[in-house]
Amino acid sequence: MEEQKTNDGKVGGIVQFIREVRIQLDKVSWPTKKELVSYTGVVGIAVVIVCALIWVCDTAFAKLFRMILG
Repeated sequence: MEEQKTNDGKVGGIVQFIREVRIQLDKVSWPTKKELVSYTGVVGIAVVIVCALIWVCDTAFAKLFRMILG
């Protein structure tokens, strides 16, 4: 019988957790579609800039190592 109580407690705990998550999600200030598109664009541009920077550094180091190693 103790196993059933433990299992019921776990199920009740999961249900309580899901309820609390739902309550917290209702409190979230969700962005508008316009804001979301804007933020996505900013992230996309940042990713492209960082990729370009890594590419430039990688190319420079590769040339440097080729010169050092002959």
